[in-house]
Amino acid sequence: MTSPLPHPDHPAAPLSRRRFTHLAALTLTAGAGALPLATPASATTSAAQAYYDRARALAGDDQVLLTLVKALTPGAVVPRPPAPQPLLLFDNVAMLSVGWVSATAVLTDDGIVLIDALTSPEEAEGTVVAGLRTLGADPHTIKYIVVTHGHDDHYGGAQHLADHYGARILMTPADWNLTAHSDSPHAPTRDLDITDGQRLTLGATTIHLHHTPGHTPGTVSPIFPVHTGPHRHTAMLWGGTNPPPTPAELRTYLSSIHTFRTHMHQAGTDVELSNHPNDYGLQRAEQLRTDPHGPNPFILGAPRTQRYMRVMDLMLRGRLADAETTADDG
Repeated sequence: MTSPLPHPDHPAAPLSRRRFTHLAALTLTAGAGALPLATPASATTSAAQAYYDRARALAGDDQVLLTLVKALTPGAVVPRPPAPQPLLLFDNVAMLSVGWVSATAVLTDDGIVLIDALTSPEEAEGTVVAGLRTLGADPHTIKYIVVTHGHDDHYGGAQHLADHYGARILMTPADWNLTAHSDSPHAPTRDLDITDGQRLTLGATTIHLHHTPGHTPGTVSPIFPVHTGPHRHTAMLWGGTNPPPTPAELRTYLSSIHTFRTHMHQAGTDVELSNHPNDYGLQRAEQLRTDPHGPNPFILGAPRTQRYMRVMDLMLRGRLADAETTADDG
């Protein structure tokens, strides 16, 4: 597959006025500056605030971690930045995004595994299919669509891609059941089930699919190999970030974080990706587009990817403390 758009092995592009304005808009929209630590004191327990403060301290001045703190702060909303152009984050990984939600294409020597499918057939065609073609990839080679969880902003374009390009759709049984009760007109027809720890192999690429319930009962978080030239890395993509409301669900979420951190450590994960702009990901994509010869900003290193999950753990412990207090008061 050819790759006409800039990536780490291609010549650097100058920072045009349009690109500078776009990057500035992303920064402002996604909140890269000073971050609130939590909701007002009247809505947050002191126990919860202690966790939020520890998460903020652990984040330090790391914009990736600070953006995660903001995304997990009570009352946070998903930002709505402008849609970026498609981009190769690595030689074998493409970002196809409408701004507030993204799909990730893993390019193998035997076809494409698409992680998530955006919100609708129109976005599947206009963003996923068109984006792949822009990057020199053939959408007819999409073999599998891994839906990280059963919300329509992740499965909305899946059935269109299955019907028109022959892709098979994978989801956990729990989230197939969730989707079956959805009133979305784009809910896909049940196809393949994902089991915890399943290995999905296409060509020489194996993607490990880990069940990480919390955001939904069947959320899945993949770990997979990425590369630029001879340089090999291992990426993770946390399948669903927005915390659930009840103490029981939050405890499940925390358990998933703990288990997934172990999987990450065993795999040597050093790259972090996301399907929403809750990790400074769109800004990092623009940095990469602007300076493709510089350090790839998605390579955090193993210690920093573990710290990312530790920040998530602390924020979720704060959310649990708040939820338990609310439940007790009720």
